[in-house]
Amino acid sequence: MELFEQWESEIRGYCRSYPTVFKTASNAHQTDEEGKTYLDFFAGAGVLNFGHNNPKMKQAIIDYLQSDGVVHSLDMYTSAKREFIQGFVDTILKPRQMSYKMQFMGPTGSNAVEAALKLARRVTGRHEVISFAQGFHGMTLGSLACTANEYFRNAAGVPLHFATHHPFETNQGGGVEHLKTLRSMLENTSSGVEAPAAFLVEVIQAEGGVNVASVEWLQELQQLAKDTGALLIFDDIQAGCGRTGQYFSFDGMGLDPDIICLAKGIGGFGTPMAMNLNKPEHDAHWSPGEHTGTFRGQDLSFVAGREALRYFEDDSLMAQTRERGELVHRRLMEIRDSYPDAGFDVRGRGLIQALDVRDGALAKAIAKHCFETGLLVGPCGESGKVVKLLPPLTISDDDLDKGLSILAAAVAHCMG
Repeated sequence: MELFEQWESEIRGYCRSYPTVFKTASNAHQTDEEGKTYLDFFAGAGVLNFGHNNPKMKQAIIDYLQSDGVVHSLDMYTSAKREFIQGFVDTILKPRQMSYKMQFMGPTGSNAVEAALKLARRVTGRHEVISFAQGFHGMTLGSLACTANEYFRNAAGVPLHFATHHPFETNQGGGVEHLKTLRSMLENTSSGVEAPAAFLVEVIQAEGGVNVASVEWLQELQQLAKDTGALLIFDDIQAGCGRTGQYFSFDGMGLDPDIICLAKGIGGFGTPMAMNLNKPEHDAHWSPGEHTGTFRGQDLSFVAGREALRYFEDDSLMAQTRERGELVHRRLMEIRDSYPDAGFDVRGRGLIQALDVRDGALAKAIAKHCFETGLLVGPCGESGKVVKLLPPLTISDDDLDKGLSILAAAVAHCMG
């Protein structure tokens, strides 16, 4: 590892938590150069919903490359893009009777959020955006302004303007009553509070600590956006693409966002991709090339993403994900109940689950012990006090059980 430490920037982060050199990976396993294998309950921070080197995606990519398929295409038309778009329409949009335009941009979640903010401001003619405490939306200046984390915000080097934060539903002082207070302020022309261009929210705040919003709160927020002429933007970048046991984290909730931001698992193989779903009446405000990007034509991601969509042609994987989510939740509750005086909490849906241990140092110690005993997990949330679990949706039952047992043993070790 000396070469990395000598030549790579001090900005490197995850490698400090996982101090080894990984060489190979398959489904829920990563193996380092020394031959030690780790169960991966981190999954590329939600990118690898279908596991490392998913064989169906890998074969599709190999076949595409062998046939000299176009790899880089800006936003030109390609057969790979057409097949992805058609698959997404047939598998995701039409069954839900959803009507959206697909916008491809530079292949990061942050870029997707930037594009959404630009469009919302264009549509409404306003500039303020309301986002929420504990929210994470990216590292570029617009998305960073909407991100709440102080550590990330302090790295900007400039003031972060045109975004204000309000309590998320699960924050103290949050909930429907706060949204009603916010409504009264927005309706009062002498309150000093400007009507926003958009409300930007994660249905499940992943990096923020796996905080889950209720249907009632989200519906109240949707009505508030509609009544104040603001757009409702859902950042479904980490919790979407099947992670919760449904394709979107908000499926079945009676919600109809104006813009949906997707990335991470949309390509599914680990190749980068981001896409926004824009309501057609809003998308019409764009002029050609106003939000461009050299790598918005990521054809290998279109190929892999098309294969990923085949997992949603029936409900079998999503039903399995929901069942496994209940299993993980029960196992985490057993850990919580083993330490009744510690005040642990368990949250999540599907295969995004979390154990809140209320202490950042403890969470870090648990993650470190997990790594030493063959499991990759990542702390998140305020002060890093939440241990987040993101195993691949395709993980085997045995690997899921083994990983949860390693976690329980790590908690027991760190609790003394």
